[in-house]
Amino acid sequence: MLYQAIPSHFLTPFDGSFKYKDCVTAPQITGKKKKLKSKLKKEIAKLSELQRVMYADNRYSLLLIFQAMDAAGKDSTIRSVMSGINPAGCQVFSFKQPSSEELDHDFLWRTNKRLPERGRIGVFNRSYYEEVLVVRVHPSILESQQLPGHGPLADVWEERYESILDLENHLARNGTIILKFWLNVSKEEQKNRFLSRLNEPEKHWKFSAGDIRERGLWDDYMQAYEQAISQTSRSWAPWYAIPADNKPYMRHAVAKIIRQSLKSLDLKYPIVNKEEKDKFNEMKKILKNP
Repeated sequence: MLYQAIPSHFLTPFDGSFKYKDCVTAPQITGKKKKLKSKLKKEIAKLSELQRVMYADNRYSLLLIFQAMDAAGKDSTIRSVMSGINPAGCQVFSFKQPSSEELDHDFLWRTNKRLPERGRIGVFNRSYYEEVLVVRVHPSILESQQLPGHGPLADVWEERYESILDLENHLARNGTIILKFWLNVSKEEQKNRFLSRLNEPEKHWKFSAGDIRERGLWDDYMQAYEQAISQTSRSWAPWYAIPADNKPYMRHAVAKIIRQSLKSLDLKYPIVNKEEKDKFNEMKKILKNP
């Protein structure tokens, strides 16, 4: 069954074959921008409390993966949703073109180093999924990865899907909650946002000529996303396709999914046993006496 990311049930992950043409990019939003911002604020407050409990509980970690086409709003969504989280309990990493050191290791090495420890939230702005998205659209990149040789390209992608599934399954078994978000911006909205970057001087720094070249490969990217999501969305590491043309809606949707996922865990503050409580009482007496 294919679940579309539409307002009536946007909290449901994809399960089965994913088709880009079936995915909503700009749903009909009920309520005004101000109302959506108010809802987001409430979700952030709840997230902050849940994060504190998770930090104290120290059994789980949370890995949030964000993938999208350029100008979909990854940076602003991460900034907005994580704005109320204690910085001590949250780590954000952006993964761009691999360095020479990273190319000397397997494709999962650089992200494995950044996985969140227990009690913390790890945010990946792009991730190891670039290896089945950008690299799939530009297979010539494989030549720079110093691989010992490979068969047909189709086998390369299948092997990488398998490696990703193995990794995510291993992480989930060991207490990492994995949520993967594809911020689904439409081609038309992406054009408008690129024009905004070109027309407004304070946004010039965001623009790159390479963005236009990649935009010309839109259909190839959509096919790569279809395959990646279909092959790697699992109950222990689900993909959510979030409509990204409406930013307030997108941010609220992401925050709500994260909040509900944390709330579903058996999170609790550690309970102090009787022996420790007795020691605490002794410490109180010492502190109260001059």
